[in-house]
Amino acid sequence: MGAYLSRILGRLWGEKEVRILILGLDGAGKTTILYRLQIGEVVTTIPTIGFNVETVTYRNIKFQVWDLGVIYVVDSVDRDRLSTSREELHAMLEEDELRDSALLVFANKQDMVGAMSSAEVSDALGLGTLKNRQWSIFKTSAVKGDGLTEGLDW
Repeated sequence: MGAYLSRILGRLWGEKEVRILILGLDGAGKTTILYRLQIGEVVTTIPTIGFNVETVTYRNIKFQVWDLGVIYVVDSVDRDRLSTSREELHAMLEEDELRDSALLVFANKQDMVGAMSSAEVSDALGLGTLKNRQWSIFKTSAVKGDGLTEGLDW
């Protein structure tokens, strides 16, 4: 009964559910972003083994978020792993299930000294070479919450 009522109310007020994936290398901030969006604060996390699935509501849209990785999170401070991040991103985008999906990149950890600009991250990931795909990149800080809502608004 509760699920039925939720569906009816959702239709009346325009709430919809969208499933997205959060992907990125380990330590990029995927889980921190997930919980910042869900509960509005930073929680102490341990490295995720497998994946987390949470529901986040933003502007009457319910996102079922799987943080196994199409929001792609990049550690903007870790220059040494950008080539690996690029390889993983491009391999992921070639998967049949994701071929037509839009791509949102979070250039995360902007609150840290030495963080690369979104243009630097975009160049390093080769985003300009992506054809027939909508994409955008936003500077974010999961710890402070900066840039997350702007990215989701895109």
